[in-house]
Amino acid sequence: MKNLPLNKNIFIQNRNRFIKSMAANSIAVFVSNDEWPSNGDALHKFKQNSDLYWLSGITQEDSMVILFPDNIDKKFREVLVLVRPNEQKEKWDGKRLRVEEARAISGIDTIVWLDSLEGQLQAWVHQADNIYLDTNENDRKSSYLQSRDYRFVAEMKAKYPLHNFLRAAKIMLQLRAIKTKEEVEVIQQAIDITKVTFDRVCGFVKPGVWEHEVEAEIIHSFLSQRATGEAYGSIVASGDSARILHYINNNQECKSGELLLMDFGAEYGGYCADLTRTIPVNGQFSKRQKQVYDACLHLHNYAKSILKPGISIIDYTDKVGEEATKQFIAIGLITKTDVKNEDKDNRAYRKYLYHGISHHLGIDVHDLGTRTEPIKQGMVFTVEPGIYIEEEQMGIRIENNFWITKNGNVDLMKNIPITTEEIEKLMKLKK
Repeated sequence: MKNLPLNKNIFIQNRNRFIKSMAANSIAVFVSNDEWPSNGDALHKFKQNSDLYWLSGITQEDSMVILFPDNIDKKFREVLVLVRPNEQKEKWDGKRLRVEEARAISGIDTIVWLDSLEGQLQAWVHQADNIYLDTNENDRKSSYLQSRDYRFVAEMKAKYPLHNFLRAAKIMLQLRAIKTKEEVEVIQQAIDITKVTFDRVCGFVKPGVWEHEVEAEIIHSFLSQRATGEAYGSIVASGDSARILHYINNNQECKSGELLLMDFGAEYGGYCADLTRTIPVNGQFSKRQKQVYDACLHLHNYAKSILKPGISIIDYTDKVGEEATKQFIAIGLITKTDVKNEDKDNRAYRKYLYHGISHHLGIDVHDLGTRTEPIKQGMVFTVEPGIYIEEEQMGIRIENNFWITKNGNVDLMKNIPITTEEIEKLMKLKK
C-alpha cells in the first residue's frame, strides 16, 4: 500500500474482539479474495477481503487468518498464512511479504506458508468442535459469483462433515460496525486527504473544463498524498447528470450556469472517506440554485441533529422524510394536496429524494452494520440528503461523515466548506 504503516494495535484489537465473541473450542478460518481475471492474460487489480484485512492489515493475495484460541499449542492460537516468496515470480509480480514484515503489519507472531498448511490445519480442526467460516453477508451485496470464500466453505464442509459450522459474518456484522478510536483516526486521515482534494478541485473547476479532467485532478491529489486511491469510482456529474445517483461516465463538458455534483473519497490504510459537494461551475450560485441548495443543507443539518445512539436507520430516515416534505413544500416542489393524497409506501417527497440518507462507513464505503437495530456509540455514518429535480435539470447532494458518540456525533468533515457562501469564497480564493 502507498500509505505509511498503520498501528498494528488496530488489528490486534480487532482480533481480540472477534476471539471474545467465539464459542468455546472453536477455530475460525478467513481466506483472501480471488485474483479475478480480466481479459487475455490480465487480472483486475487485487482487492483484499475486507474481513481478513480488518483482522490482519494484510493486503497480499493468497493469505489466510486462522484463530483458534483454545489450541493446545499456544503458538498456533493465531496464525497468518502467506504465500511463500518465490524469486522467479517476484521478478514478474514484485516482492512478497517476509515473516518479519508480516509480523510488523499484523501483530501475528506465527507465520505459516500456504504450501505447508494442509496437514497443520487438519490437526487443528480435529481438535475443535466448531468451525467459523466467513462469507459476504453485506446487505448490499449484488453479486452471486462463486468467490473464494464460498468455495472454501464447500471444501471445508466436504472434508469435515461431522463438525459444527458457524457464521463468522454474523459476528463481523456486529464488530465492524463499531469502530475503535484507532480506526476512526485512520478514517480521519482519509477524510483529511479528501479535504485537500476538494480545495484543489474548487480552484480547478470553471466553465469549459470536462468532467473527466476534474476526475483526473481528484485522483492526482489522492495519490500525491499517499492515498491508496479512490474509495470508490468518483462521481463527477454536471448539469442534469447529477440526478443519476451512480453516474460514472464523467465525460461531459461543465458549462456556465450549471451545478457540478462531485461524490468522491480517498482510501487510506484500507479505510474510506465519502464526501459529496455540489458547486457552481462558474463560481456563483443562482438565486434558485441557492434556494434548493439551502433546503438540502437544512435537511443535512436536521439529519445530523437526530443521528445519535438509540434511533434506528428506519426511524431516522422516516423523520428526515417528514422534514423533506416540509422543505419541498417551501421551495415549490410539492403541494399540501400532494402530501394529503400521497401513497404511504411512496411518499410525495420521494419524487425528489429517492435514496437513503445514511450508510455505515469504514473499510468498505458501504460498510457492515445493521439497518434495523438501534444505532450505537462508535458507529460511523454518512449523512447525504439530496434533491433531484428533473424539470429543472438539477441535482444537489451534500454529504459528510459522522462518528457516533455517547450523546450525539462528531462531524469528521467539519473543516470542509459546506455552505453556499463558503463554497463561493473558496472557489474565488483558489482562482
